[in-house]
Amino acid sequence: MAQKKNIIRIIDVTNRDGVQTSRLGLAKLQKTLVNIYLNKMGVFQSEFGFPFTQHEFNYINANLALAKKNALSPIRLSGWIRAIEGDVKIAVENTNVEYLNMSISTSNQMIKHKFAGKMTRSDIIKSFVKSVKYAKKRGIKAIGVNAEDASRTDIKYLIEFAQAAENVGAERVRYCDTLGYDDPFSIYDRISAIASAVKIPIELHCHNDLGMVVGVSIAGAKAAIDNGVDAYINTTINGMGERAGNADLVSCILALKYSSGFANNPKYKLDPRINLKMAWRLAKYASYAFGVPIPINQVGVGKNAFAHESGIHADGALKDRRNYELYDYEDLGRGEPEIIETGRNITAGEYSGIKGFRNVYSKLEVKFKDDKEAKEILDLVRYANVHTQRPLVKDELLFIAKHPKEAKKIFTMNPA
Repeated sequence: MAQKKNIIRIIDVTNRDGVQTSRLGLAKLQKTLVNIYLNKMGVFQSEFGFPFTQHEFNYINANLALAKKNALSPIRLSGWIRAIEGDVKIAVENTNVEYLNMSISTSNQMIKHKFAGKMTRSDIIKSFVKSVKYAKKRGIKAIGVNAEDASRTDIKYLIEFAQAAENVGAERVRYCDTLGYDDPFSIYDRISAIASAVKIPIELHCHNDLGMVVGVSIAGAKAAIDNGVDAYINTTINGMGERAGNADLVSCILALKYSSGFANNPKYKLDPRINLKMAWRLAKYASYAFGVPIPINQVGVGKNAFAHESGIHADGALKDRRNYELYDYEDLGRGEPEIIETGRNITAGEYSGIKGFRNVYSKLEVKFKDDKEAKEILDLVRYANVHTQRPLVKDELLFIAKHPKEAKKIFTMNPA
């Protein structure tokens, strides 16, 4: 796919890295809704799952079916695999996935203490090169190659790794700051060295172990653009992810739109498809689905992001919002009143009956052609409630009614 230069695109990894958050996770229906929201937000790609993992097969194929019928388009849906032929084989023989990111460790720490001496630096490159060739032979359209623990890998070897990825026809190379080891200055220098030596687009996949993840991601993207290659920033919704999390989607977008070095600078172009007005809705849904409250001071979407109490600040904000607000809450889809039901409330769940179920859907202005269709959707709603173990929200109910075939596939598990 031909792409314009100097573009910074977003690849969200909530459905791959975010769901690896210890003690947490998402049901397949929730992962599907996340993909739908990301698509509406204009995100370039969702790393939506593991196509070599059996319990993901139905979910992955159902989402790809939604893409085929333009219900989940134009967002790319990409699977994550290890850089071994066996994972490619499982993925292509069990799913319809067309895009892959394949990962392998590159640092001396990982080679010595993870691979336990079973792989050399040469073996690592041979493994992913062989896997990329095999994936292309099996019909995969585009492949990203991931250098895990890149920030603790010496730069000479990283350049060799990136050159091999470029030579074998990979679309991008992913620089993984797996332990959040980089700072904004170190990653700028390291990405500059790679991008000046190898003209292949670079992904930034950074973690927040030292609390710098957004700054590090943005600095890495700047280095890529400054050295003539496109940049892709990996994000998760609300910064979910392993340990201290990943780069927060909304924070990265706001930084690219409003920070002094990027705002109105024609050299750095945020993907024009990005629709920031989805931010509030997406963040709230992810918070509900993960069961993790949004921190009160969360960038853009926290309760206090636009709150003013001190006299000087309140007076200044009332005179002109720009005195104490860098961007508008309306830009994030905030500001509309939210109605909370305080009286009778009929909900739909695993034990719902047809009358209560019809009442719920009538409020959503959904009509069924006959009792048979209503019963079929009711059965799916019951399964969905068992599946998520949470009351279904409006968009989940609407999804089931609109896409019952795909919903049924998502809810279906096929244990070995």
